[in-house]
Amino acid sequence: MIIKPAGDSAFLISFGDEISEEINDRVHSLAKAIEKESPEWLVELVPAYSSLLVIYDPLKASYEEVESYLKRISAREVERIKGKTIEIPVAYGGEFGPDIEFVAQYNGLSVDDVIEIHSKPLYRVYFLGFLPGFAYLGGMDERIATPRLEKPRLKVPAGSVGIAGKQTGWYAIESPGGWRIIGRIPLRTFNPGKVPPSIVLPGDYVKFVPIDEKEFWEIYGREWE
Repeated sequence: MIIKPAGDSAFLISFGDEISEEINDRVHSLAKAIEKESPEWLVELVPAYSSLLVIYDPLKASYEEVESYLKRISAREVERIKGKTIEIPVAYGGEFGPDIEFVAQYNGLSVDDVIEIHSKPLYRVYFLGFLPGFAYLGGMDERIATPRLEKPRLKVPAGSVGIAGKQTGWYAIESPGGWRIIGRIPLRTFNPGKVPPSIVLPGDYVKFVPIDEKEFWEIYGREWE
């Protein structure tokens, strides 16, 4: 573990450069511990795969005071994150997944192969970022790894499931984006009117379940209309 300054009002705590559940547990365990104590100088915590950015108010605590605190609390025993497992329906291909044929062709597979490979794993939610409710997932099979679009789309519908390199995830809200879209989720996965607003949290696990177009619109109608 390395604690180093990140600018004049933040520290970056790094647990290495490896993406693993054990390291990610340490990141979120530390974030929860700091959040629970809620020191008066704390401004924000930003967890990632293997690091935690701690932003503080320099008018309420000195560099030395915050560093000492972080060293002390970082030495505590790590608690395993107890996440839930959630099944998320996905309509693959067609109007919902305009890039699925490219993903299949790029990897020498059929569209059915891509759907089977993508929906088979149990994906770990490592952290949320980039956009509200955007879950960074671990566990995608490298057989369907595909580069991003050369020119991002200006509008990607909420719920769109994509692949970018060796990663997969979904756009919880409508936004521009350059991931290869292979399907779409009919659920409202991010709702700012709820607590928590995202249906998944770091430490949770996701299982994608293929559905057909009829099922998509039935679920969509219940969720969005």
